[in-house]
Amino acid sequence: MGTQVQEETLTLEEVLAALKVNHRLILWNDDTNTFEHVINCLMKYLDYSEKQAERIAWTVHNDGKCTVLEGSFTEVEVYRKILQQEGLSVSVD
Repeated sequence: MGTQVQEETLTLEEVLAALKVNHRLILWNDDTNTFEHVINCLMKYLDYSEKQAERIAWTVHNDGKCTVLEGSFTEVEVYRKILQQEGLSVSVD
């Protein structure tokens, strides 16, 4: 019996994204979440200290966004789903 090969077609964007070593989880400003909720989520899920989480919350408030995590796509995607379930506005770059 011969070896079976399954062909898969990827877009250029998918190939480039897979080659990228570090992905970023970006927290976006919104009019929904309180400072307290954002800070609590950052402390609970990303293990930030209260002071670090407050600094991030202010950066998001003032600049509109802040990178809160860098890592592999898989790692960043797990935290994106968790924070999104908490109602935070996040995306992977």
